[in-house]
Amino acid sequence: MPAQSASATGTAFTVILAVSLCHGINDIMQSLLSAIYPLLKDNYGLDFWQIGLLTFTFQLTASLLQPVVGMITDRKPMPFSLPVGMTASLIGLIVVAYAGHYWILLIGASLIGIGSSIFHPEASRIARLASGGRHGMAQSLFQVGGNAGQAIGPLLAAFIVVPYGQTSVAWFAVGSLLGIVVLYQVGNWYKRFQERIATSAKSAAPVLTLPRRRVAWALVVLTILVLSKNAYMAGLSSYYTFYVIEKFGVSVQMSQILLFAFLGACALGILLGGPFGDRFGQKAMIWFSIVGVIPFTLALPYANYEWTIVLTIIIGLIMSSAFSNIVVFAQELVPGRVGMIAGIFFGFAFGMGGIAAALLGVVADARGIEYVYRLCSYLPLLGLLTVFLPNMKQARAMRA
Repeated sequence: MPAQSASATGTAFTVILAVSLCHGINDIMQSLLSAIYPLLKDNYGLDFWQIGLLTFTFQLTASLLQPVVGMITDRKPMPFSLPVGMTASLIGLIVVAYAGHYWILLIGASLIGIGSSIFHPEASRIARLASGGRHGMAQSLFQVGGNAGQAIGPLLAAFIVVPYGQTSVAWFAVGSLLGIVVLYQVGNWYKRFQERIATSAKSAAPVLTLPRRRVAWALVVLTILVLSKNAYMAGLSSYYTFYVIEKFGVSVQMSQILLFAFLGACALGILLGGPFGDRFGQKAMIWFSIVGVIPFTLALPYANYEWTIVLTIIIGLIMSSAFSNIVVFAQELVPGRVGMIAGIFFGFAFGMGGIAAALLGVVADARGIEYVYRLCSYLPLLGLLTVFLPNMKQARAMRA
């Protein structure tokens, strides 16, 4: 990509920040669902397996559709699909707010998942196109919007939804409408960008410098890393409020604040992870973020109240720095398939998190929440598979 002018660079950052903002709005809607689980459990008399099924329904719809959306938009870009996705999530939010039965909650959760599946692949592609070559930074800025939304959601639940009831969830539709307007403008930028590319000389197709078998094995390893990371994070985030209420006797409102602290640490970790990956290499950051967190996850189930807060913040900060680097690493392994890779990894992340949440809900009903936390503490050990990832610095040197 040729060097851009200051004006163009500024425009690119504006686009990245716009999709990051909308990622935040999208993920506020998502996190509200999990943040009000204690409220829904009381309102509908739900068991833990039904809580897990809600998460499973939401994340499975995103998981199934995201790779498909990514593959389609790799072939035929759809600049205005983003506001359509936000609209689906908005409708899902309203359905959750006014659901009269548990099965209607499942419909609302699936609509929120469908909206996310449409949003993530194209938004990730736009962030990369606007990055000016700083792919890790762009992915981090894009993803930190989502993590910030996930962190803000529990606070909004604690201070708005819990006091005013389930129907107050619908108030957040105002933010969704703002997101639709912003994404329409982003779609216009994306359309103009595609028109400029179409009128310019086509660049040569990227050539893989690694054997296909090596690429396939590396993708398998990255997939396992995403599985271990998101299974752990799903268990921690979905049941954290129940864990601190049961083990330490805190109030529902305080549990939401503690969840906010954990998710806020995740947002900071994702913000730092991409730029450090650009500087030190994606593989180095994957090592740090997944393997480096092992001592803290192993200690968490045995910590007292104060250390539980400290450890969850450390775990969120370190572990969340992995994902942007995993996505960039995978996109570099399979050049020219940005949407497909983003869809697979975002979709796989959602899907595996949902499956893990559902299974862990069954385990929690049978053995208790504390047993779930002891079980999950060993998942980051799968991060040792990072040793099998190729050295991309050498691959880039060979390409040059």
